[in-house]
Amino acid sequence: MNERVLTPRNRGFLFLDSHPVGCQQLVADMWQTCPAPASLPEGAGPVALVIGSSAGYGLAATLAGLKRAGIRGIAVSFEKAPTERRTATAGWYRTAATADIARTAGRDMVFLNGDAFSDTMKNQVADLIEQRFGGRLDYLIYSVAAPRRTDPDTGITYSSVLKPIGQANRTKTLLFDDQGVPEVREVETGPAEGDDVEQTVAVMGGADWERWIDHLASRGLLADGFATAALSYIGSPLTAAIYRQGTIGAAKGHLEATARTLNERLDKTVGGRAVTSVNGAAVTQSSTAIPGIALYTGLLRGVLGEDLVPPIRQLAALWDQLTGAAALALDDEGRVRLDTWELTDDVQAAVAERWEAATTATIADLADLDWFHAEVQRLYGFSVPGVDYTTAVAIDVPWPDHTS
Repeated sequence: MNERVLTPRNRGFLFLDSHPVGCQQLVADMWQTCPAPASLPEGAGPVALVIGSSAGYGLAATLAGLKRAGIRGIAVSFEKAPTERRTATAGWYRTAATADIARTAGRDMVFLNGDAFSDTMKNQVADLIEQRFGGRLDYLIYSVAAPRRTDPDTGITYSSVLKPIGQANRTKTLLFDDQGVPEVREVETGPAEGDDVEQTVAVMGGADWERWIDHLASRGLLADGFATAALSYIGSPLTAAIYRQGTIGAAKGHLEATARTLNERLDKTVGGRAVTSVNGAAVTQSSTAIPGIALYTGLLRGVLGEDLVPPIRQLAALWDQLTGAAALALDDEGRVRLDTWELTDDVQAAVAERWEAATTATIADLADLDWFHAEVQRLYGFSVPGVDYTTAVAIDVPWPDHTS
């Protein structure tokens, strides 16, 4: 058994190793934070598919679905196994912990590791729904953040970029050095060029979500009343130039247009529904890569403190709406809004005031840096309360077995 004492080693917000026990404890904490429902459906529970289940909001969707809606079904992610030199990715360990929780809760949940964009994975999932879950799927949650996607029809690989559209964007951003000392710095990102927008939309837009629905529908696997939600983000005017008005925003716009198309189709075919769910800000492995988002999230936490709503509670609310436990609350564009706590005028004005005042000298008084720095480390299983990081831990955690 390969056991090691693991300490956080990082390059910026990217960590070289992950801590299996810390990841396990983090998942357990999320499970405890998720409120229990007043009641669960009788019998085996609805069948759900979560695509992108090992991190961020996709992980929250899986855990909240298990606890809040009593789901069973399939969770898909793409993670790396441990090697002699490196631990597994954090998502690998989080998936193992989620599988343990599902098993303890008596939920039949299968966890698949592979490329969600591929038709191979779509066929594997469809076969499992047919053979193991009664041939009918009730819910699909789509939460994929990826740098590349290969189109199964053409074999062309597209790459997403984080760029503004039209002109360069200069913004403040938050960095930490190797000792955790914060720095507020201005960075400039050049504008999208050539086919940057089209490439990003091809990866992060709604094409693959629609392909999943089409594939499952062609196999006759969508239950009457089937509902699907793709997870999205709008965010603050402070980050709009690089996010909502940038290449990623173009992809999110395509995702929302896809939801409208799918919603009309599903309503006609199975009495179903498709929506996008606009979630609030959170520290995720994807969000830390976006210039300005780290600073914004730290300042938002400085304003809201414990009133910042964690992903697990947001996704519990989404499941309540999808299952009918709560009314489906849509905005004028048909989107579920789980970010209203973040985008009130008062909160945004307070964050904007702190943003203007933020410098390396003042940032400690304006943002919750201790929380943010710890949240980044917790993405990889470090800085999790209750974990002894001086103890050697086994890194060879197996992927959950679904053959039994």
